Amino acid sequence: MSDVYVLGVGMTRFGKHPDRDATDLGAEAALEAIRDAGIEPRQIEGAYCGHVFQGMAMGQRVLAHIGLAGIPLTNVENVCSSGAVSIREAALSIRAGEHDVVLALGVEHLTSRFQGALTPDPDDVEATVGLTMPGIYAMRATRYFEDYGVTRRQLALIPVKNKANAARNPMAQFQEAVTVEQVLGARPIAEPLGKLDCSPVTDGGAAAILCSAAAARRLNGRGVRLAASSLRTGTVDPEPVSMTFEPLTNAAARDAYERAGVGPGDVSLAEVHDCFSIAEALRVEGCELFPRGGYLHAVERGEASLGGRLPVNPSGGLLGKGHPLGATGVAQVVEIVRQLRGEAGDRQIEGAKVGLAHCRGGKAAGVEGAACTVQILVR
Repeated sequence: MSDVYVLGVGMTRFGKHPDRDATDLGAEAALEAIRDAGIEPRQIEGAYCGHVFQGMAMGQRVLAHIGLAGIPLTNVENVCSSGAVSIREAALSIRAGEHDVVLALGVEHLTSRFQGALTPDPDDVEATVGLTMPGIYAMRATRYFEDYGVTRRQLALIPVKNKANAARNPMAQFQEAVTVEQVLGARPIAEPLGKLDCSPVTDGGAAAILCSAAAARRLNGRGVRLAASSLRTGTVDPEPVSMTFEPLTNAAARDAYERAGVGPGDVSLAEVHDCFSIAEALRVEGCELFPRGGYLHAVERGEASLGGRLPVNPSGGLLGKGHPLGATGVAQVVEIVRQLRGEAGDRQIEGAKVGLAHCRGGKAAGVEGAACTVQILVR
C-alpha cells in the first residue's frame, strides 16, 4: 500500500458568515487547497465531503461550484468527526490504489441551522431529560476536580491559553485573548462551565489535497506524510464507566501510534477536540500525551502553551478557532501541516516534526461516544 501525503491545505476564516452559504465556504477552502498543492483541478480523481447539517448532496454542490463535477464523490457524516473521516476515507482510497490525488473537504454553516446551542435529536432520550453535551461535560469537570484535587481556576487556564493562540491566528473566530477572571465571570452554561468554556456555533470550510507517494514526488514535493488515520466508535457500556478517562480516545490513539510507528513522546504538537475546556484535559490524557490527572498542572506550568514542552491547540482549538462541525477535523490537519512546513507565523512551533490531530464527537444512547479519529502527520 502506498504512503499517503497531504500535498495542499486551505480553509476559510471561521466565524459567523450571514452573507455566505456552505457551498461558497466549501468552494473557497477547496480552491485554496488546490492552489496550495500547486496542481490543476482536473488532476483530482476523487473527493470526500464531511458535513453534519447541510442536507443532501453537499459535496456535489461544492464540486459543481468549482468545476469538478463528474468525479467520484462521497459525502461523509460522522458527527464532529465528519471532516476527519473524509480525510481517512481519502487516504484509504489512495492506499487501495483507487486514486492518486484526492480532495478531502469539511464544511458547515451552523448559524443558518441553529440560533443558539445545538439542540439534541428528538429521539435522544438521555438528552430530553437533561443529559445534553454541556451537562455531560459539566459533570465530568466536577468529577475531575474531585478525583485529582484541581480547581475551577486551573481549568479556566485552558480557554485562556486557547484564545490567546486564536488571537495569533487570522483564520480563527475569536481574535482577542481573555483573562482567568473573564472566564470565571462569564455567563453560566452548566455549573461549573461558563460561556468561555464552551465552543461556539461556527460557519466555515477546510480542505486538504491528499496523494500517493508517487504523486507527491511527481508534483510539488512539499507533501507532509499522513502516517496514521485511526477511527474508533464507542463500545456498549453495560455498567457505569469513568467520567475522567476516555477509553474511546485511548483506543484510537494507541491504534494510530502503532500504525505510525511513533509514541506519545515523539509528538511535537497536538490539535485536540476541546469542545469544552474539560474535554481538552480528558483528550490529551486519553492520548497519553500527559499523565492522567496531571494536565491542568502542566497547563499552569506553561507546558502546553506555545514555546512549552508540547503545545496543545496552537490554532486556538475549538474554543478559540471555532467549531463548524464538519470542517473541524480537516482544519486540525490544516494547522498541523502548516506547522510541520514551518508556515504558522506567530504560532510557529520550532522544530515541529510530528503532529497529532484528535477529533471526537457525538453520542448515542448506551455507548461511550459516537466517533473518534486520531491522525498522525510526520514531516
